[in-house]
Amino acid sequence: MRPAISQVCTLAASFEDDLDGVADAAGTAVELWLTKLEEYLTNHSVAEVKARADDRGLTFAAASYQGGLLLSQAEARRAAWEQFEQRLDLCQALSVPTIVITADFLGPFQEVDIERAQVSLKQAGQLAASRGVKLALEFQARNTFLNNLETAAYFVQSVQEPAVGLCLDMFHFSTGTSKTEDLAYLSAQNLFHVQVCDIADRPRELAADSDRILPGDGDFRYQPIIEHLRRISYEGYVSLELLNPLFWKIDPARVAEIGLTALRIVLGQNVPKKPASA
Repeated sequence: MRPAISQVCTLAASFEDDLDGVADAAGTAVELWLTKLEEYLTNHSVAEVKARADDRGLTFAAASYQGGLLLSQAEARRAAWEQFEQRLDLCQALSVPTIVITADFLGPFQEVDIERAQVSLKQAGQLAASRGVKLALEFQARNTFLNNLETAAYFVQSVQEPAVGLCLDMFHFSTGTSKTEDLAYLSAQNLFHVQVCDIADRPRELAADSDRILPGDGDFRYQPIIEHLRRISYEGYVSLELLNPLFWKIDPARVAEIGLTALRIVLGQNVPKKPASA
């Protein structure tokens, strides 16, 4: 398992400071926040992004996130899919292996909506595969459908596209209706990305993204998760994802340092010692 830091952890910082912060903390992988990347590219080139990452010894673990693909119709669908194709091209150019996509089930739905979503996800997977990119579907606890690991796993299986798999987000796993037994639905074949955080002293019904804290500092039960990831020989990225404005006020290098330390402890990995100052 390879630790990574999502740019959303340092959303208020500059794009360059995000990358430098991770590199300065002896990190090797960054999860791109797509809107932040796109804003940066209004004044910079893809070649500059790639060169800066290469210069700092960084790879891009994944890109988050794309919505609007599964249920949108008419003009909204056209806009979402146009954006999606542009983002696929970006990921291909930057050698980003995976895009995290979210389900659009936010209200009442019917059987026809599920069927439409299956068709859309299959089409999206085919487009992604044509560019050498994979799609990781993230179930979300507040959705009306695709709000738990079991349903998401069956849904991905029904699409039967090799480029379509799952994103396991610990926030949604722990604050929704998923159960520890549902981990059995994860395999090395269908798990494409993992995102982690923690929550302390907050009922799951009230937990919000802004409550996210470092993994291991809260109430989430990580041991069964990590044990299962080891059992299935998951070798992908495990990314720290903190949508907490309190972390946005901290220097990116410091966030990366404490974040990578917390990640490695949770994953049972050795924490590298900082080199002695000259």
